[in-house]
Amino acid sequence: MLEIQSLTVTYGPRLALQDVSLRVAPGEIVALIGPNGAGKTTLIRAASGVLRPQTGLIRAAGSDIASLSTGQRARRLAVVPQARSLPETFTVWQTVLLGRTPYLGWLGTPGPQDRQRTDWALERTDTQALAQRPIGELSGGEQQRVLLARAIAQDTPILLLDEPTAHLDLHHQVALLDLVHELARASHLTVLMALHDLNLASIYADRVALLVSGQLVATGTPAEVLTPDRLSEAYRLPLHIITHPDFGVPLVLPDGKKKVISDQ
Repeated sequence: MLEIQSLTVTYGPRLALQDVSLRVAPGEIVALIGPNGAGKTTLIRAASGVLRPQTGLIRAAGSDIASLSTGQRARRLAVVPQARSLPETFTVWQTVLLGRTPYLGWLGTPGPQDRQRTDWALERTDTQALAQRPIGELSGGEQQRVLLARAIAQDTPILLLDEPTAHLDLHHQVALLDLVHELARASHLTVLMALHDLNLASIYADRVALLVSGQLVATGTPAEVLTPDRLSEAYRLPLHIITHPDFGVPLVLPDGKKKVISDQ
């Protein structure tokens, strides 16, 4: 369980998030959506403990993350960040093994379980063929899959993803989100992910949370939140909603031939 209560975050004088409350249950996927600058990345970073909020409380698996050490947080929360900061000279296998760091002893020597979990994460993310390649030789999409492998190797009850499909082609977008969906269901993972693609959010999320200018303006099922009036106002663009022919969820179609809605 991830619980965010009355969260307010500022960057200097600028208010980034204001009084945001959100709960994500085990086995549930909640997608954060909203225009650029809405606060999606800020919320992911605050939920992971990287950013300290001005006010509010974040509980991960029942514990206030402000009271946890870095190691304790790393056993509860795994993060796939938007910005990649991977060691370029490390191999993919070594990089994914870093996800096991919270469980290593004081000598830092991986045991059989750590190696097994690393191999499992590589196999699940279709990166095992890259295992011995240096990170610096990989494409952006390949690095993104390695980040997911590192996160699931970490074996935590909560998974936070910030634009996990960035830099991925359509095949790997679907493969990645299929895996996240499968892990959420099979392992009862609590998943909070920021997504720009509203249609992927609609297909894969149990609930969506719409952020606009740092405020949570709507939370609910895709059908409840992804409405033409609400999204047109949030994105300042005329939009149409149709129904997915197989899944019955809303699909969002921008009307690119019409003018962007004015701020006035």
